Amino acid sequence: MRKTTARVVPVALAATLFGAAACGSGGGSGTTSDGRTVVKIALWNYKTTPEFKALIDGFEAKYPKIDVQPVDILADDYPDKVTTMLAGGDKTDVLTMKNVTDYSRYATRGQLLPLTDYVGKLSDKASYAGLDNFDIDGKYYAMPYRQDFWVLYYNKALVGNADVSHLTWDQFDTLSKQLTKGSGSSKTYGTYLHTWRSVVQAIASAQTGGDLLGGDYSWMKDQYDIALDIQKAGATLPFGTAKSQKITYDSQFTTGKAAMVPMGTWWGAALLSEKAQGKNPVDWGMAPIPQVGTDGKVTTFGSPTAFAVNKKAKNAEAAEQFVEWASGPEGAAAVAKIGIVPSYHSDSVMNTFFGVAGMPNDALSKQAMQPSKVQLEMPVSDKSSDVDQILTEEHELVMTGEKSVDDGIKEMDHRVKTEVQ
Repeated sequence: MRKTTARVVPVALAATLFGAAACGSGGGSGTTSDGRTVVKIALWNYKTTPEFKALIDGFEAKYPKIDVQPVDILADDYPDKVTTMLAGGDKTDVLTMKNVTDYSRYATRGQLLPLTDYVGKLSDKASYAGLDNFDIDGKYYAMPYRQDFWVLYYNKALVGNADVSHLTWDQFDTLSKQLTKGSGSSKTYGTYLHTWRSVVQAIASAQTGGDLLGGDYSWMKDQYDIALDIQKAGATLPFGTAKSQKITYDSQFTTGKAAMVPMGTWWGAALLSEKAQGKNPVDWGMAPIPQVGTDGKVTTFGSPTAFAVNKKAKNAEAAEQFVEWASGPEGAAAVAKIGIVPSYHSDSVMNTFFGVAGMPNDALSKQAMQPSKVQLEMPVSDKSSDVDQILTEEHELVMTGEKSVDDGIKEMDHRVKTEVQ
């Protein structure tokens, strides 16, 4: 009989630099008592991130001689913990790449096994969305298994007959005001713009071609003007309120407080789960993210999530098997069944995705899942982290009104050029 719950190897939060590395080091012979090969995989929040269990169970069903054991790390601590583990010579076999910036750091430090030969043999390479983001000078050290990007979620009852299929940002601004109703505790906002800087900056970069690392951010102005206009009109919860009260986009939407919310496709699985538990009564759909232009093409932004093999993996061959399976059509089908957007795309996989109970499968929702272009949320560079910090700080000052848009952009330009470049 196959086990139904994988054993989880916890990483202690209070561990020292050496201790944290040792926690997931994969001590022992690398096999179970009944002779199965052990593959340990570093991941985050195992119990609340159902894609991991779906992939592990699916892989073990096909390869019963391999025992996949999660090394569970808190999501907020994950990048630092993995960095510490690798620095200490950890032998955890598979490492989940939470973002491309961390991937680039590990790969360029020589901490990951190359998968270039496998990628070179793929006959359907174009089916792997986001794969190009893992190309480092023609070499690949990870394979994406999911590809998230931003769409527009909307409450069908609150939006009513409004056409959200081909919105420009100006039209989104107008519609947000029109859909705002009531006052006080009974107020319904036309939209909710979350506090992340990407809500303004990454969207503007993707749709105008602006360089987030370049030190010239004049291309952000129009997007900031729209966001602030919506806020000034009272058509979204004020940034300062959302930030200070730690408001979540999920709570605004599922309680009927916001008619439209721009957000990543990862949210769909959470909405489905909440609905199944009776926590989300909203009849919702997805539409393409609003656009700057009117050429009919949909440009959005997002980020892939991938698996890589530790260069010091105890069971590298079995680890590579897992990475190849999880990123391919069978792994894609496994995560699509729970409403996760896989990297690998095919008609069969997308039919599975839209066949999930509760998943909106109307024509507009299907259109939303087929953008013309998905730009990486943040370019990969050794400067990315420092630039991100500056842009986040200045974003908050602009959105709270402590700086004008022009002054905020001017300060972004100055700080990136003097502190980073």
